[in-house]
Amino acid sequence: MHPGRVAFVGAGPGDPGLMTLRAVEYLAEADVVVIDQVSREDFVAHHGRPDVVIIDAGHGEHGQPLTHASRAKLLVKAAKTAGAVSGNGLVVRLMDGDPAMFNGLSEEALACHKAGIRFEIVPGVSAVSAVPTYAGVPLTSAHSPSLHVVSGGTKVDWTRSTSDNVTVVVLGTPETLSKALAELLAAGRREDTPVALTERGTTITQCTHTTTLGEVVDLMTSAKVRFPSLAVVGSTVLLREQLSWFETKPLFGWNILVPRTKDQAGSMTTRLASYGATSDVVPTISVEPPRTPQQMERAIKGLVTGRYEWIGFTSVNAVRAVREKFEEFGLDARAFAGLRIAAVGGVTAGALREWGLEPDLVPSGEQSARGLLEEWPPFDEVLDPINRVFLPRADIATETLVAGLQEMGWEVDDVTAYRTVRAAPPAASIREAIKAGKFDAVVFTSSSTVRNLVGIAGKPHPSTVVACIGPATAKVAEEHGLRVDVLAPEAPAASLVDALAEYGMGLAVAAAEVGECVVRPSARRAATRRRAK
Repeated sequence: MHPGRVAFVGAGPGDPGLMTLRAVEYLAEADVVVIDQVSREDFVAHHGRPDVVIIDAGHGEHGQPLTHASRAKLLVKAAKTAGAVSGNGLVVRLMDGDPAMFNGLSEEALACHKAGIRFEIVPGVSAVSAVPTYAGVPLTSAHSPSLHVVSGGTKVDWTRSTSDNVTVVVLGTPETLSKALAELLAAGRREDTPVALTERGTTITQCTHTTTLGEVVDLMTSAKVRFPSLAVVGSTVLLREQLSWFETKPLFGWNILVPRTKDQAGSMTTRLASYGATSDVVPTISVEPPRTPQQMERAIKGLVTGRYEWIGFTSVNAVRAVREKFEEFGLDARAFAGLRIAAVGGVTAGALREWGLEPDLVPSGEQSARGLLEEWPPFDEVLDPINRVFLPRADIATETLVAGLQEMGWEVDDVTAYRTVRAAPPAASIREAIKAGKFDAVVFTSSSTVRNLVGIAGKPHPSTVVACIGPATAKVAEEHGLRVDVLAPEAPAASLVDALAEYGMGLAVAAAEVGECVVRPSARRAATRRRAK
């Protein structure tokens, strides 16, 4: 029996986007992943196989923290077991940050070597460089060219780090950090030396405190610092005021509720992320086939036989419905030869391109039925051999597009391609988060999203910022007892995200004036509750 192979893989400092491509490849291939108390199991869930085995090497069966030697034994056992199941079984030892900076790498790797287990080491992004970068603090400068890195809780000759031209980085728990920084001060480093103390670095809950070496211990003992942190000591901390880029994003750390289907929400969640926010997508509608499929089947046959000059897609769901019918009939994209194709916007056009179809018409301005009509050419008896348009749509679609096309001389086959029904309620944890104010904001893109979300999950908490597209959506929100904080005059959804970001920037500016660190609505509410107690 040959033991499995081991890959020591760096998970990065916290931001999932900082995982290396090699790390993602190994996680996708792994049979077993060994994690500890500082690695992130959600990385495995996102990148690993559904059948991957996860082993917790952080604590023993009775909850006691494992020693490095105990973890090494557990890793060797996992590799041997993986080898018994599969001759080339892969065990990923997921380590926080960069394995080379991880305290137990040498002991665990030596144990693998002694047991005859092949291993590789995949470097990762280290917290030593990433966290200060995300805090807007360079590690060196012309005035501070030297860098010392210290792990809190170890014995250090601090006299080597007392010069003003040395930047010192210290990692550890609040207790070990506090002790290490006090020792640096006692060794002779000036008490007015700037210090940046960052908690939960590179994540959306990152918070950086700036102080001096003489005051940092009092700051940490005042219960303001509660998580493992990283401290940067030196003159480069003064540059943070100009170089802070992550924590100053207008929606930094916000968790936004997006009541749309995942297919519809893609561009919106991407834009929210660019402003520093994360998103939870909660579908408020479910897409189902039409009750009577005959109309759709006749239209597809007409498409093949040349009945139409145009086909207009007003949603990704319409593209999917037509594609499913094509597959049912044994057809493919070649059946669109000679047919002109319109798409209401970029997301719908993207769904068509995935199918191998390039739309002939996509609105360059407003991506809506009105925007599509503004650019749709009128029927011309000389240029257009056929005057009929196939419009596969939802059962609740408005008549704006149909009426506009008819006014331009087109005959329209307005066909129900799918039905939209209210989605099932989200998980109990999501419903509780909505009602308890754990979401910082909710973005409503239509009146139906308001009605359906309230119907399946209840009203958002009064502390939640409510953002709406258009006065009609805002009116429905107000009718349901919601206070509308942000209003984007019209589509697309990107304009709503931009308006919310502008609102968030206003809150951030107001908070900065009074020296607050966290300005998220949910965080402010939680702080108010703590003060009330």
